[in-house]
Amino acid sequence: MNDRTCIVTRRQAEPDELIRFVVGPDSAVVPDIKKNLPGRGCWVTADRLHIDKAAAKNLFARAFKAQVTVPAELGGMVDGLLSRSALGMLGLARKAGAIALGATKVESAVRGGLALFVLHAAEASDDGVRKINQARRATVHLGGPAILAYKLFSEAELSLALGGTNVIHAAVLAGDAGRAVQKRMVALDRYRGGSPDDLAMLAAVADEDDAAEDME
Repeated sequence: MNDRTCIVTRRQAEPDELIRFVVGPDSAVVPDIKKNLPGRGCWVTADRLHIDKAAAKNLFARAFKAQVTVPAELGGMVDGLLSRSALGMLGLARKAGAIALGATKVESAVRGGLALFVLHAAEASDDGVRKINQARRATVHLGGPAILAYKLFSEAELSLALGGTNVIHAAVLAGDAGRAVQKRMVALDRYRGGSPDDLAMLAAVADEDDAAEDME
């Protein structure tokens, strides 16, 4: 079996598209999020669906050719590890000055082309999200980048990571620190099934552009 072949789909993929697992000293399956734990590993497509399937079908034992113990909530364990990794990197970005907090500053960063991506707390109001989405659309219409937005954390989680209170909206700014955060946000978002709101936003922009061309 190729080292980077998903044990569920049997398809080869790049490391960022997979999650590595190893067997611990107690014969338990251990997620290797950083892909640096010693020992023979196996790989699973990096989303909750495939990891749950690997656990349910006993595919880890087949991959390791040994009796192994799969944690009862392996999928949730991986989610927690990815979440903590993303929040930890978000905290480092704050210390590097690569974060804008509050709806007004986030909207300004988006319209000014400074934002790499946007974060909304799970508790964010529809109105607050709508105003920032308008700024994101306007940026695309003016030839700027499509700035994605994620709703992956609660207000409490964002506030703790960013050292503030009542953090509802944040923008991660372009730069090395921002890109390091983005990599982890993309991994967590993919694991949880993606952001359909962003796909809808981008589709809406395309539809508006097509309509404008038809009127010319």
